[in-house]
Amino acid sequence: MSLFHAAEQANRQSAQPLAARMRPASLEEFVGQEHFLGPGKLLTRLISADRLGSVVFYGPPGTGKTTLARLLARESKSHFQQISAVTSGVKELREILTAAYDRLSASGRRTLLFIDEIHRFNKAQQDVLLPDVEEGVIILVGVTTENPFFTLNSALLSRSRIFQFRPLTGEQVELLVRRAIADEERGLGRYAIRMHDDALEFLAETSDGDARRALSALEVGVLSADASPIEFTRQLAEESVQRKAVEYDRDGDTHYDAVSALIKSIRGSDPDAALYWLARMLEGGEDVRFLARRLVILASEDVGNADPAALPLAVAAAGACELVGLPECQLNLAQAVTYLACAPKSNAATLGIAEARSDVREARVLPVPVHLRDRHYPGAKRLGHGEGYQYAHDHPEGVAAQDYLGVDREYYRPVNRGFEQQLTERLEQIRKRLREGKQKQE
Repeated sequence: MSLFHAAEQANRQSAQPLAARMRPASLEEFVGQEHFLGPGKLLTRLISADRLGSVVFYGPPGTGKTTLARLLARESKSHFQQISAVTSGVKELREILTAAYDRLSASGRRTLLFIDEIHRFNKAQQDVLLPDVEEGVIILVGVTTENPFFTLNSALLSRSRIFQFRPLTGEQVELLVRRAIADEERGLGRYAIRMHDDALEFLAETSDGDARRALSALEVGVLSADASPIEFTRQLAEESVQRKAVEYDRDGDTHYDAVSALIKSIRGSDPDAALYWLARMLEGGEDVRFLARRLVILASEDVGNADPAALPLAVAAAGACELVGLPECQLNLAQAVTYLACAPKSNAATLGIAEARSDVREARVLPVPVHLRDRHYPGAKRLGHGEGYQYAHDHPEGVAAQDYLGVDREYYRPVNRGFEQQLTERLEQIRKRLREGKQKQE
């Protein structure tokens, strides 16, 4: 160790941002993720039993994934080795695994291999890890913000436990901010800071559960202040928070989760939630054509004949998006979203076509009744096609007492909401008339 090691370490630490300096030094200091790290929870039990195996940490930034990986190395008394999947290749990976094997053979000490952004590894790189993960030579801690079930191969997933990190709560972020203000060694305790309650609430709210974001804003505000004591007001907090970039991956699970929330909010008749998820996707750069297509589908799938105006409105919104583009077409999408959310709902047509197609696939294929067959070609009359067909317009109310299927089936069952309530009453009369025709033919 160099004679100047302590001074060099102090210099490096002073250059670190506040969020890095305030990383917990022990599991007792760690905040959040109680669903798997609380008393009696799975990861806690694995650590206590010294049975920690390979894990994948998945979740948003600033929730403690890297920090927890370092703490696990300390708790398991393992050698900590960190690499990034962005900059490391197979050659470096093999060298690290060879060193880990030699270390285990010589001293019995395992290596905790921390791989940042593990989703960036291709299949070949992931496969290199498999033998040493399976044999327990390394404790793999893969960290990713992407859904591992989309990005990691099944062989690696089957050998790892998945722990999903959740955004920190507002109270947890406030705790970490207060801790940084009070800590004189690693934090900002040497400054006289008067944190206003509304400023603290603002930092916690705008951080979106990301402790790093809140601590960075705190540091900016304190270091840019020119008075002592520092009055950390709401205004100072707002000036210290940079406009956040909306985390949104158009090809990953964020995309699928957001559109799922949008569709379910509209289906659940909540226009406010629907507008929020629409805004989230627009701010994230979602393709407006994709959004328009989903609304056209929903208009039939979830609104249906309960409000027949829903489908033409959704189609018109899709056409408007093509015509005007962003940013103006957000207005067309917002109109469609709010209308669809407030419209009466019916999935009767959706269930009906699904049931009918199931019958076509799985039951006996029904022949077209002879009286319904095409008779507009030479020879059709000799085959009897069209014989006995009744022209609906020649009958009262435009309904002929006639069988159109050949078997008893009811696929369309209108709900008692919106326009389908009227259709239910009319359909009862129609089906009564059709049954009369079926009985005559029998």
